Amino acid sequence: MLPQFITYLLTYIKFQEKIIYGLLGIILGKSVARALYDEPVNKPYRKMEVDEMPVIEVPEKLDYKELLNDYQASHGKELKPVKRHKNSVVEVPATMTCPKCSAPAAYLYANNGGKGQYQCKVCACLFSKQNRYLKQAIIKCPHCLKTLEKIKERKDFYVFKCKNNNCSFYQQKLNQMTADEKKRFKQDPQAFKVRYIFREFTFDFKPLSKGSPVKPKVDLSRIYVSPHTLGLILTYHVNYGLSARKTAALMYDVHGIKISHQTILNYDNSVALIAKPFIDNYPYELSNSFCGDETYIRVKGRWHYLFFFFDAVKKIILSYPVSPNRDTLSAIKALDQVLQKFKTIPEDLMFVVDGNPIYILAQHYFAQYGIHFDIHKVIGLTNDDPVSTEYRPLKQIIERLNRTFKGNYRATTGFGSQEGSVSFVTLFVAYFNFLRPHASLEYKSPVIIPELEKMPNMPERWTKLISIAQDFLVDELSA
Repeated sequence: MLPQFITYLLTYIKFQEKIIYGLLGIILGKSVARALYDEPVNKPYRKMEVDEMPVIEVPEKLDYKELLNDYQASHGKELKPVKRHKNSVVEVPATMTCPKCSAPAAYLYANNGGKGQYQCKVCACLFSKQNRYLKQAIIKCPHCLKTLEKIKERKDFYVFKCKNNNCSFYQQKLNQMTADEKKRFKQDPQAFKVRYIFREFTFDFKPLSKGSPVKPKVDLSRIYVSPHTLGLILTYHVNYGLSARKTAALMYDVHGIKISHQTILNYDNSVALIAKPFIDNYPYELSNSFCGDETYIRVKGRWHYLFFFFDAVKKIILSYPVSPNRDTLSAIKALDQVLQKFKTIPEDLMFVVDGNPIYILAQHYFAQYGIHFDIHKVIGLTNDDPVSTEYRPLKQIIERLNRTFKGNYRATTGFGSQEGSVSFVTLFVAYFNFLRPHASLEYKSPVIIPELEKMPNMPERWTKLISIAQDFLVDELSA
């Protein structure tokens, strides 16, 4: 009895310990939990099938004034308003207008004896208060051309479904079922996707639109340390992954320069803001092998997601947004950063990702804007399908990039602000793309800039890279 009671108490103490660490994380704004509890929740992805684009029908809009002029020109007389009977049962509201041509109430009359249908004398449009012409567009099934019905409202999109039982898509799905599947379908129809589904996205995001650069808060030309010292700080902090506190201690113990860890973080933020426009707009020479993945980082004690998209051949990081959510909008923004790197989007553009369905939804979103590319999903750790067998090497490459980043990130133990996380990731990308030698590239950096190659050491290369980025930022702000 006593051992069982002790086991119960130990379990209860561990549960209380988790609660205490969680509360401390909320209060202090950073992660204080031990590594045992410092793991994100890993849920399996839901299987998702995205159907082809629907038929979008835009209701025709007319001008009643032009129609009246056309009538007079063709008939030689004006079209008179509706002559109403004195004992008319149904009255047309004076504020009502035709939804198709905007004709006023004088040209409208009740068409079905008070049952809610009206007709316009000018354009002969039949309508009701819930009429189709009030909609910006009518979404129809591409298989049966029946209007889709909105069935769900998700966070980022509305779900429309074709409920026509005679739809060829629906009938084909039923005919493809085995006898056992048909029995299961009768018992649990929700377990099968048999109807055409379309998702209409609700967020306001325009693809391929570039944002304006942000001016840094700290003017690097006015800091009290020399450019070489700034290069040393970035070399220790970014290249070698030392924490800001260790970097500050190293600067004092080795170089005799007293500087606080907060000042180092301020320098990081300023250099990142200067470097980001240069990184994002540099004319990279790209291959046709691109892969993407997400990894976890801590921001203010909570898990955030870093999206990496990577040229697997050239070893260039093309996209690196940090988001509090691993959702469709985050995937869209990550892919959009890659698409902005192309002058013209290749016809055979393809991305290799994991089984997360947000990338399929992102592909569907871009297709609505006429931007097309393929998504290949490498699922799991074993090659259970031909796609995984063919593209797993690319998935392993992006996993190695994540491990490289985590080697630098681990010393930070998380970030106290969103700005700090973005600054750290930006500096890592600047180092990875322009300064870090890669064994697969014969120990050359992915992007070779002659001005950087002439520099004798890494601190001087950092200083020169900042100077190049500053010149680019000045040109961008003055344009």
